[in-house]
Amino acid sequence: MSTFDDPDVVVIGAGGDGPACAQRLGERGVTTLVLEAGPWYGNTKWEHPTEEPADGQRYSADPADLDGELLDDQFSTRELEMIEKLTWGPADVERPVWFREQPQDGLIIQIAGVGGTTLHYTGCHPRAYPSAFDERGLAAGGEGWLIDYEDLAEKGPRGSERSYYRTVEDQLNVSPAPTTPKEELYYQGAARAGFDLLEGRDVEAEGYRPQPNAITRPDEALRANSGGRTGDYGADSVDGHTLVGTEIPGNPHPRGADYADKAKKSSAIGVVPDALETGEVAIRPNAFVTEILTEPGPGSVEARGVRFRDTWSGESRVVEADAVVLAAGAIESPRLWLNSPLPRNDWVGRGLTLHYGDVVAGLFSEEALRAALGQETVQPWAGEQIAARFDWPGKGGVQTFGGAPGTTALSSMAGSRRTFTEDVIPEGYEAPGAATWDSQGRIVGAELKRFMAGYDRMLSLQIMTDDTPQRRNRVELSGYADEHGHVPQVTYAPSDGDEAKREALAERCASILKAAVPESVYSDPGERLEDHVHVHRLDAGPSAIHIHSTMRMGFVADEACEAYDVDRLFIADHSVLPNGLGGPNPTNTGQALAMRTGDRIADRYFGG
Repeated sequence: MSTFDDPDVVVIGAGGDGPACAQRLGERGVTTLVLEAGPWYGNTKWEHPTEEPADGQRYSADPADLDGELLDDQFSTRELEMIEKLTWGPADVERPVWFREQPQDGLIIQIAGVGGTTLHYTGCHPRAYPSAFDERGLAAGGEGWLIDYEDLAEKGPRGSERSYYRTVEDQLNVSPAPTTPKEELYYQGAARAGFDLLEGRDVEAEGYRPQPNAITRPDEALRANSGGRTGDYGADSVDGHTLVGTEIPGNPHPRGADYADKAKKSSAIGVVPDALETGEVAIRPNAFVTEILTEPGPGSVEARGVRFRDTWSGESRVVEADAVVLAAGAIESPRLWLNSPLPRNDWVGRGLTLHYGDVVAGLFSEEALRAALGQETVQPWAGEQIAARFDWPGKGGVQTFGGAPGTTALSSMAGSRRTFTEDVIPEGYEAPGAATWDSQGRIVGAELKRFMAGYDRMLSLQIMTDDTPQRRNRVELSGYADEHGHVPQVTYAPSDGDEAKREALAERCASILKAAVPESVYSDPGERLEDHVHVHRLDAGPSAIHIHSTMRMGFVADEACEAYDVDRLFIADHSVLPNGLGGPNPTNTGQALAMRTGDRIADRYFGG
């Protein structure tokens, strides 16, 4: 009989997708150990996860170990404090983060810990565009998608009437996000700009809609027409989301709720408890896998286990298993392959996509907001941080964004690939004459203060470009090594086609923001539209937030996501996605595919 010290399967990574694969394996009776490089927040076995454990706890397999009040204490949602905790680095926040080499401008935003980057994601769970599955990628040298959209949208786990997509969506309470002032302003702009409201989960046309979010809907008592309420917004008085926009710094709301009842369904909240409930899954934090172990197999090498390093003690250990699942993310999965004695595959690490993003923000006058909303502020802090979207198959997508002041200043004003505005554009900021926006680039200093003084009148729109997998965009090994082997070097340059798509999406954003100002505001003589909304385009560098396509199906893995070159080695993270899904946020598709991969592992190697 297998045990967690001698499991059937070892999963590398407890981020967005690894727990979904582990849950499905556990439901099939396959004993699974998940190794996670980072800490585990909200688990009573590690009450002080940023301090070295004194009692030698190794793993947790009991959902009773999960504690909502402990998570409340650990997740303050204060921006600077949570940046220290939610980072790609060891549990010990006094030590430096783990280094990645990135030659070009941009950021790599990932988190180590149980829940991975879903600890700071905003809950966005749209499906892929169906058209993305038709792009076979033959010109790029491989087969691309080896499954159809219907394999996720219509087919599902054995014995279930729900598809893989619907299984994930129902488990995580995915539903259309509620409307607060920032979404209402956006919807008015999109409608006046001539776009259609989309309905349903499967998107095949251009238009706008509420964001499908994995966040439990707010209590009815919080509705605007409920008569209002004051006082406590803890679990004793409300259920679901409390309309406080703190998804990025962790969001443990409602305060006092049981661990699994927290509103934002990161994989730590929405998947891990169900995985542990199977009785067949354990998770070991602070375990950084450094090597995949193999042995000769019938015509190919076989994965037979892993070597990992305890990030507190530095001790190296080995776990053997009958199958290994790579779920370390689209940077660390190819890094681990390349640092291990595995067969060479020229597509490992190649084809990186990251939705080549940008931000276009509108700063509105009080008069415009009174006419549109009946109030003088957008209240960007209220509601879910990303709660509305615009879909454009063939180009990508756009989503509204409401962040705290610090996040907004960086993401909408200061995080440009251009240099400081006073060095580029005379007298502060001004866009090229033919541009749809009024200013462009990095805003700093006095101009940043002036813009941020209007923070509560600002609506930001984030662009997600359907960037094309390119062989030159890659994760490879740097010449520099740390305690876990050679570090990854991440190289990305958008193609001309990607630039054109992003430009078209930016034009859409500007048109929607301008249309959000009712014509009555500027119809009188002497009034101008530009007096009531200033549209600023960030022109961001290629930051890696949605990261995919570095271990692609059809290039590195087959339709079951098993590696072509290594038997019993499976891939269950965003790296196996052959493209960027057309532009939608990838978590829903990644988790649905990971559950399907769990079924394929059980079918192939554990008696069907």
